[in-house]
Amino acid sequence: MSVDKRKLLVVEDDLGLQKQLKWSLDDYDVVLATDVDSALAQIRRHEPAVVTMDLGLPPNPDNATEGLLLLKRILSMAPHTKVIVLSGNQDRQNAVTAIAGGAYDFHQKPCDPEMLGLVIQRAFYLFDLQQENQRMHQAQVNTPLSGVITRDPAMLKVCRNIEKVGQSSASVMLLGASGTGKEVLARALHQVSSRKDQRFTAINCAAIPENLLESELFGYEKGAFTGAIKQNIGKIELSHEGTFFLDEVGDLPMALQAKLLRFLQERVIERIGGHKEIAVDVRILCATHQNLKALTESGRFREDLFYRLSEIVINIPPLSERVGDAALLAHHFKNKFNAREGRPGLHFSPEAITLIENHNWPGNVREIENCIKRAVIMAEGAQIMPEDLGLLVTETVEQPINLRQIREDAERKAVLKALSRVDGNIAKAAELLGVSRPTLYDVMNRNAIKTT
Repeated sequence: MSVDKRKLLVVEDDLGLQKQLKWSLDDYDVVLATDVDSALAQIRRHEPAVVTMDLGLPPNPDNATEGLLLLKRILSMAPHTKVIVLSGNQDRQNAVTAIAGGAYDFHQKPCDPEMLGLVIQRAFYLFDLQQENQRMHQAQVNTPLSGVITRDPAMLKVCRNIEKVGQSSASVMLLGASGTGKEVLARALHQVSSRKDQRFTAINCAAIPENLLESELFGYEKGAFTGAIKQNIGKIELSHEGTFFLDEVGDLPMALQAKLLRFLQERVIERIGGHKEIAVDVRILCATHQNLKALTESGRFREDLFYRLSEIVINIPPLSERVGDAALLAHHFKNKFNAREGRPGLHFSPEAITLIENHNWPGNVREIENCIKRAVIMAEGAQIMPEDLGLLVTETVEQPINLRQIREDAERKAVLKALSRVDGNIAKAAELLGVSRPTLYDVMNRNAIKTT
């Protein structure tokens, strides 16, 4: 037996058909099973990428009960396995049920060896593509920007800027609407800096009452006020030699703005009730969804503090301006929550993807994450339908995506949108765009578009 042959599991209780299939599928290392238990044992032993199976299995070969049970258990054990159902005319409805339950494809009995071989070959090819995609994703999991899911050029530029300024000591201000990922990018800045092995501390200025915020930032000495029964170290001091992130800095009270400015100028703090200056070496990052320039003009934010905090400003585009990222993020969160909720075969209907693409997402990435989590929990079948998303259905007409009809910027946007819609599958994206895969690769290379 050639060691180069791929493992293929054939689940069939008819011994004559077993021999026929093994003979016709000589290009593979065929392992056999006749019932649910033996099939599961072969799955555990060989971990085959592709399985062909009859739905009528012992002890009830006259119905699909055992076959559908086996399908469910295979996908539970090995969610990426491609299961091809072999069905007779009378089993066609059961085959459709199996597809809805996560089977890759079905093939009509009596088997045409050549056609079945092509179906199996295609299944192995898709399995390999998905495994390669997963390896590429895993290679990026531990990178500082692994939490940023995007193909949009503007957002990719933001990521490049994060990498550029990470090594500097400059104060960085992240500007963006709520839910755009400001803290994710702040953590990435910390991870690409020389301080990455030290503490990263974050505080939300809008979430803490004004009378407590000063003690949270600067700490206090024992007896500084009623209830101060012991010394407390503030968040800035705790971040010594690390990074301190002020989220929603636009909500910082004026009195604390003056104290923060003094710290930025002198790099020393005094705890509440203390008389000793404490030197603190910390990098300050901040973020806000507000227009700080307008706040300074209205006198609600100190202009000198604004310039101290904004040595480098990075603007984060809202999700509505990121081409193709809504569908891309939807697939990402769907895969995440599928694994968490134990629903590996769940996928989006075309209508659901269209609705996701057309929604404005005012809550940005946070909103789409919550939406997809809800949809995964609420979906009743094998598909996430528009009604599972809980979004307002608009009358927007979906425009065709076809490279032969668009040029330059529209061409780039079409490719980004297509790749996001099909979760990075090149073959499906090419089909959606109406071009060959080599043509799609050529367009991607010209526009510096990469799959993840």
